[in-house]
Amino acid sequence: MSMVIDIVFFDESYWVVVGRREDGVGVSRQQAVENRRAIVAAAEKLFRERGVNAVGLAELMKTAGFTQGGFYNHFKSKDALVTAVMEKAMDEGGAAFVSLIESARSADADPVKQNIQWYLSPEHRANIEAGCPLSGFVGDARRFDDVARGSYAEGLAANLGRFAKIIEETEGISEGSRRKAITLFSQMVGTLLLSRAVAGVDPTLADEILDEGRRHLLAAVDTQPGIEPPARSRRR
Repeated sequence: MSMVIDIVFFDESYWVVVGRREDGVGVSRQQAVENRRAIVAAAEKLFRERGVNAVGLAELMKTAGFTQGGFYNHFKSKDALVTAVMEKAMDEGGAAFVSLIESARSADADPVKQNIQWYLSPEHRANIEAGCPLSGFVGDARRFDDVARGSYAEGLAANLGRFAKIIEETEGISEGSRRKAITLFSQMVGTLLLSRAVAGVDPTLADEILDEGRRHLLAAVDTQPGIEPPARSRRR
């Protein structure tokens, strides 16, 4: 009897093949979806640790608990997997940001300052596997294909929008809140990346970078209600 293969397409980057495993045991749609999630989770962990290009499919599938040949039952290409990882990471990163802001408000704390303090903390610096995906994948993003890079860009735009809204609500400003969000977040990412880069060889310098960056940005929240555009931009 021939095996029936059911290929289920969800979008360009998401397909699953439902049929039989190598040992002949049937695989349900639900199991196929769970297998795919396991592959995406393993890929995100490895990609964050070592970069996308440094991770091969054989290692990835072994880490996820599957054989290499099963990869193409779930993804058309490695680029499609990268897109799936970006979508998952950005969704979870957005949810984590919202949770952080809600926690700050519940504690009657300044959510903008709370975000800076968490982002530029030793704990976040050490937690590259589950920290902010925008800093976690920034080194790889320029090498992604257009679809995956688009997912990264959408995640960045959404994060800046959320941050600007929090600044506007917290400080009571509208003019300049987006510019301030872009300025603060860009400096937060840069500070975190520099600190991470040297943490393993010069922890004193890494802590100094993190501490000074955090101190400067917390002071900027108090002293700069909004970031003014350059004079030439204001004249237009």
